[in-house]
Amino acid sequence: MFTTSAFAQAGGPSAMDPLGGLLIPMLLMLGIFYFLLIRPQSQRAKQLRERVNSVRRGDTVVTSGGMVGKVTKASDTSDEIEVELAENFKVRIVKSTLLEVRTKGEPVKDAT
Repeated sequence: MFTTSAFAQAGGPSAMDPLGGLLIPMLLMLGIFYFLLIRPQSQRAKQLRERVNSVRRGDTVVTSGGMVGKVTKASDTSDEIEVELAENFKVRIVKSTLLEVRTKGEPVKDAT
């Protein structure tokens, strides 16, 4: 009298469907991250490595410590360069600590 018949409900997406649910959106997000973040960063790192390895006398360099100087001695066989930070003040710096290499004719970048 007061009881009603129970009817079976249609099931949701099955757990056996490997392409449904969250797999496709996750793959899409990974693709977006790769093309917008990972790939451009690796290209910039590759360009910096090439510029650091091809540094030569007369180039202006910026170190990881924020010092700016002119290269006075550079060797392809050594991982060190000699940089003049001020008049008659020269230091030896490891190439891997360089953040930026500016050539002789390249203008200073605007900091704005």
